[in-house]
Amino acid sequence: MIPIKDREAIARMRESCAIAAMVLRRLRALVQPGISTFDLDQAGRDLIAGYGARSADYGYQIGSRRFPAHTCLSVNEEVVHGIGSLKRILRDGDIISLDVTVEYRGFIGDNAITVPVGAIVPRIAELLQTTEEALQVGIKQAQVGHRIGDISHAVQTFVEARGFGVVRELVGHGVGLSMHEEPQIPNFGRPHTGERIKAGMTFAIEPMVNLGTYRVKTLADGWTVVTADGQPSAHFEHTVLTTERGPEILTVPRPEPSPPAPAGV
Repeated sequence: MIPIKDREAIARMRESCAIAAMVLRRLRALVQPGISTFDLDQAGRDLIAGYGARSADYGYQIGSRRFPAHTCLSVNEEVVHGIGSLKRILRDGDIISLDVTVEYRGFIGDNAITVPVGAIVPRIAELLQTTEEALQVGIKQAQVGHRIGDISHAVQTFVEARGFGVVRELVGHGVGLSMHEEPQIPNFGRPHTGERIKAGMTFAIEPMVNLGTYRVKTLADGWTVVTADGQPSAHFEHTVLTTERGPEILTVPRPEPSPPAPAGV
C-alpha cells in the first residue's frame, strides 16, 4: 500500500526536502577539475550536519553491507551509488551525479543532479539535457487519477526517442518516513498500469539514462552500479508530492541569506 501523508507529515517533508535541495545546490558549486570525490563527500557530510540533518545514505544497510559514504557520487560510467574516493579525481570532460538524501525530524528528502566537469562533448551534453527533461516529463504524469505506469511510460518513450538507454534494474520509489517506500517507479513500462495515484503521496522520481545500452552491473564493492558497456550515464531526481492541483516538487532550496558585505563597502 502506498502511504498517504497527512498535513503534518507533508510539512516535515517540505523541511527535509528543502535541506536536501540546499545541500545539493551547495555541493554542485564545489564541482571542478582537480577535486576528489572523497573531498566532495566530506563536504556533503558537513553541509548536511550544518542544517541539523543527517545523511540517510551513511550506514544504509542491505544484508550485512552498510553504505560507507554520506552522499552518492557517480562519475562517468557510474550510474548510481558511487562511493567517494581520494583516488577518484575529477577531470575536465567528466560528468558526475550528485545524489543527496537526508533525514530531518524523521522524514526523508531525496534529490540528484548530474553536472559536467569543465567542457563536455555535445552528445554527453545531450544525454544530460535529455535525462533532466525526462524527469520533468515523468513528474507531469504524477497526477491524481493517473497510474504509476503512466510515469514510467512517459520517461521511457521520451528517452528512447532520443536514442539513449533507460536503466531497467533500478527504479524510483515512494519516500517519506523511510528512504524506500511503496511504490516502485520504473523508468520504463506500459501506460495505464500499476497503482492509481492519490493526493498526499510522495515519490522520488529519478530517470537513470545511459549513453549506450540500458544494461548495468554492480562492482565488487557491492554498491557502485556502472553501465555494462562503460559508456557514461546520467541521473536526475526530485521528491514530488501529489496534490489535487497537480504534482509539486518538494526538493526546492529555500532562499538563504547572503553573507554580510565587507566593512567599508
